[in-house]
Amino acid sequence: MLRCTMNASISIRLGLEDLLADLHHARKHTELGRLALLAYCEVRGWARQAGEAGIAEQSTNMFTTSPCVNKDEFLTKVDALIASLEQILETAPAVPRSFQTYLAPAAQPALQS
Repeated sequence: MLRCTMNASISIRLGLEDLLADLHHARKHTELGRLALLAYCEVRGWARQAGEAGIAEQSTNMFTTSPCVNKDEFLTKVDALIASLEQILETAPAVPRSFQTYLAPAAQPALQS
């Protein structure tokens, strides 16, 4: 049971790291469509899986409660969403070294930095 719980928390953390990498890449290249997809679909899905209702609500509100009227407003909201996700990542437990052996070899160098 403990192993299943730890594997789930590792999966959630790694999912967050991947999501943030995708968001940063799309933000850097100002890919508005990709940012919208990530912010609405992917962030909400991750947040629900992780039990982060506040992030899911923040993501939903970006598009439903107060939709953006211009590009700059949208990018500001995306930046705020990224900052919220980064705060969660800072407080999330790190992947223990003992579990890194279970991960794919390609993922291991990224975890060591």
